[in-house]
Amino acid sequence: MENNLIINIGRQLGSGGREIGEKLANRLNVRFYDKELIELASKRSGLCTDFFEKADEKPSQGIIGNFLGMGFPFINEGAVSSLNCLNNDSLFKIQSDVIRQLAKTDSCIFVGRCSDYILREHINCINIFITANHEDRINRVQQLYSISESEAENKIEQSDKKRANYYNYYSYKAWGMASSYHLCINSSVLGIDGTIEFIEDFIQRRTAK
Repeated sequence: MENNLIINIGRQLGSGGREIGEKLANRLNVRFYDKELIELASKRSGLCTDFFEKADEKPSQGIIGNFLGMGFPFINEGAVSSLNCLNNDSLFKIQSDVIRQLAKTDSCIFVGRCSDYILREHINCINIFITANHEDRINRVQQLYSISESEAENKIEQSDKKRANYYNYYSYKAWGMASSYHLCINSSVLGIDGTIEFIEDFIQRRTAK
């Protein structure tokens, strides 16, 4: 239903955005979707998850040629009528349809994937962007992926560029810019748990109007 509470979270790599979203979903007793959307889109379309993983949060480009001859299986042979037309835009549309259907069914928290743009006409959305101090981001990425400081720096730089390109391409807005969201918050200021409490209070205040 259109009055389901929908929280869309954009985030920088290493900001703790996924952790914050998942814990917030538990506190609010709503459904949580991040990488889970890839599996759901795969089931809906009949395409293997490799297509969606390759296109995940990347702007339009042809991808079918990269898979031909590599043995990635389809879930069913009749999944897509014209594979030559398959590109990131096609996969974005499939995933968008999944997001819209989920939003109609339940209150949800979505992480990334332009969900705020996809659900821009939903009457009960709250759009949030989570950042963090650079040092904290590096430390968190090092711990998450067991990599060196320089490798974490490079991964963060690549991730920021990829996510910005994806968001800006599909939403026609600016990734991470305050005007694109209802709330932007630095998780380093209050810590993960403090940030969750702050966002929860913000949601309660906004939905009380």
